[in-house]
Amino acid sequence: MSASPGQPVHVPRGQDRCGEYHNLGIGILTFKVATADSDGALLVVELAHHTQGGPARHLHHAQDEWFYVAEGAYVIEVGSERFYIHPGDAVFGPRGVPHTWAHIGETLGRIVFVVSPAGQLEAFFRALSAINAVAPQDPAFWPPFGMELVGPPIDLEAL
Repeated sequence: MSASPGQPVHVPRGQDRCGEYHNLGIGILTFKVATADSDGALLVVELAHHTQGGPARHLHHAQDEWFYVAEGAYVIEVGSERFYIHPGDAVFGPRGVPHTWAHIGETLGRIVFVVSPAGQLEAFFRALSAINAVAPQDPAFWPPFGMELVGPPIDLEAL
């Protein structure tokens, strides 16, 4: 269902680029720009959180990642820096730098991830959707997608 590279793409709020449903346990992920839409240059996804939490600390070997909060409250850690971000705020996570994030708001949250180049991140999100959960804390799960598990998720109780 993806467009040819160079073609415009419009995906309304709450809808998935491919018309699919992707439950990641803590929220619903929607593809906004699929890997094929940009010939692999980028991937854009939105995660609408219905509960607090986020993934384990990890790194991308070949992808930069940009985080943008559309709704709610989040904490993002990139390297040794911690950022508390709200709607309209953004954080850049360079490739090779460990990072993690968590939805910490009491209401629904929406965060957008832009990954460049796309690499295997679309396949990663599809694998998570297949298990209806955030990425497992099993180091063997991450390498096929060009990533590495480097630590636990953010301890929400310690915030």
